[in-house]
Amino acid sequence: DDKKSTKWDIFHYVYGILHHKGYREKFADNLKRELPRIPLSSSRSDFAAFRDAGKSLAKLHVEYESLKEWPLKWIETPGVPLSYRVEKMKLAKDKKSLILNDSLTLEAIPPEVFDYRLGNRSALDWIIDQYQVYTDKTSGITSDPNRADDPEYIVRLVGQVIRVSVETVKIVNSLPKSYGGPPSSKTK
Repeated sequence: DDKKSTKWDIFHYVYGILHHKGYREKFADNLKRELPRIPLSSSRSDFAAFRDAGKSLAKLHVEYESLKEWPLKWIETPGVPLSYRVEKMKLAKDKKSLILNDSLTLEAIPPEVFDYRLGNRSALDWIIDQYQVYTDKTSGITSDPNRADDPEYIVRLVGQVIRVSVETVKIVNSLPKSYGGPPSSKTK
């Protein structure tokens, strides 16, 4: 096959490799302090698999705000008026539900959500940490992630981040077992 790889094919291949569990584990220390070294694919089919996975992952990660939310179960607290306002969210100890506020809890969080990590924490943990009302003690400036023009924004974002996490884990788990280098005795 004389087909030449485009710059986008190479970009998506690299993006796929960077998500491979074995690659990330083997080079974890190096990835913390230097630019990644990307191995060459041992076959055209592996190159295509990483390229296709990388393309799917890139689309998923860039377009996350347009995704349909993960179907979570909304539990409203009886006697408390429904509010979408978030001061500080809290994950339940079993990690199956997320308390948004006194009036709303989101349940049925799939466990694989916590397998998709951004550094040392899951994407959902990152959202929980970053999307809270915070007042800087020095300046007195308050950071409030709630949007007056879109009160459901944070609730929707939680559902979208859960979908991204679940879909990312599926794609990563479908990657070839080997992430490059010379042909080896791979088991499929």
